[in-house]
Amino acid sequence: MTRNDISHLPEWQAPPIIDHKQYDAPSVFTPDSLLREARRQKALPAEQVPAICMFDPDGDLLDYLRATGRAQRRPAWACYHTQLDTFVHAGIRLGIIGRVVGASFAVLVAEELFASGCQLLISITSAGQIAPLGVPPYVVLLERALRDEGTSYHYLPPSRYSELRADLDTLIQSAWDQTLLPLHRGASWTTDAPFRETEAAIAAYRAEGIVAVEMEAAALYALAQAKSYLIVCFAHVTNQMAQQGDDFEKGPDQGSQTALMVIQQVAQAWVQQRGRL
Repeated sequence: MTRNDISHLPEWQAPPIIDHKQYDAPSVFTPDSLLREARRQKALPAEQVPAICMFDPDGDLLDYLRATGRAQRRPAWACYHTQLDTFVHAGIRLGIIGRVVGASFAVLVAEELFASGCQLLISITSAGQIAPLGVPPYVVLLERALRDEGTSYHYLPPSRYSELRADLDTLIQSAWDQTLLPLHRGASWTTDAPFRETEAAIAAYRAEGIVAVEMEAAALYALAQAKSYLIVCFAHVTNQMAQQGDDFEKGPDQGSQTALMVIQQVAQAWVQQRGRL
């Protein structure tokens, strides 16, 4: 028996993260009720967000868009914890929220976005390299994410991975222009504890075929599966966990040009497929 084996424990001693879960039962507390009360308290009108929104966990793209006069804050966004900006790129209007870091925060805000009219959510997060697919920085479409975080277990029964929806995967792969931006594919390790990335864990997950480590994708994909939402996660692999010199370099405008190319290809493919915004 290993330290991680819990099969010998009585049911009441099972870890709370997998205890008392009723996956088909509705939640008493909902994003709609939270937004309703926020609007009441702040005297805000009910306003729909753009059909396509994105998370910018590092905030570098949002800073760039604001500095260049392309982003406009939407004061009617009723979230207690974030600000929503909108911008137009390649003729498509998008919403953007910066610095949404970590699984629980990402899912909280994603729930609010989908309750407010979002139809497609794109997340582009900086990630650490587990197995090299090139010299950082480069972009990986996350096909699946190891559930080494807590949030996903509130949405789906225990399993090792949560996965990108097959229809989104097909759409992106069929429309992607590699000459504009090379795109890799692979699995990530989603962790709640970035400063507990031990050598043993890194080696084990590399042997499992994982190529990057980040903090949101497993939970976002679990939310997408549980509620039939459209969510796609990209890892912008920028570092080797500060084990090499000149780490965390993201490219022109702190990675903003790369992020805009990702957004353009995904958004245009989705709009073309749907024929609308």
